[in-house]
Amino acid sequence: MKSAIIYYSYSGNTRKVAETLSEYLRPDGEVDMIGLECLDESSTFVGQCMRAFKYTKGSIAPVNFDLSGYDLLLFGTPVWAFGPAPAMNTYLDKCSGVKGKDTILFATYGSGAGKGRCVDHMQRVLAGKGAGGFRRFFVQQDQADNKELIRSFVGKSRKDA
Repeated sequence: MKSAIIYYSYSGNTRKVAETLSEYLRPDGEVDMIGLECLDESSTFVGQCMRAFKYTKGSIAPVNFDLSGYDLLLFGTPVWAFGPAPAMNTYLDKCSGVKGKDTILFATYGSGAGKGRCVDHMQRVLAGKGAGGFRRFFVQQDQADNKELIRSFVGKSRKDA
């Protein structure tokens, strides 16, 4: 099985979750990590929140948008003002080759407010491109190092963990 983990991480928490997922999936096949780098990041917390709340897209460094060569897709983002980070919005808009792919969506969060809305948006965009088999989970920022917890989410078949 070939998997792609596409993630954006501002503080490092989402990256930690992505790395744990990569370690967990690697024995079953190849795993490519696609870290998104935002080139026009807002310099203030309020600015970041306003952009995320409006599902604004950000300018990102060049990255592979063609996901047709993967069997499993994982998308991760921090929750910013009820939405994904602008870098993830850009990737979701531009990616291709997701039709019929099993997809895992995950988000890291502080307060938990808006985490469902954030992942709902990601799922709507990807479902519109034909992705399916969605599984979702959330990791509170102080649990980003909890590898056992994160691995347990991947094995679950519930819609939300």
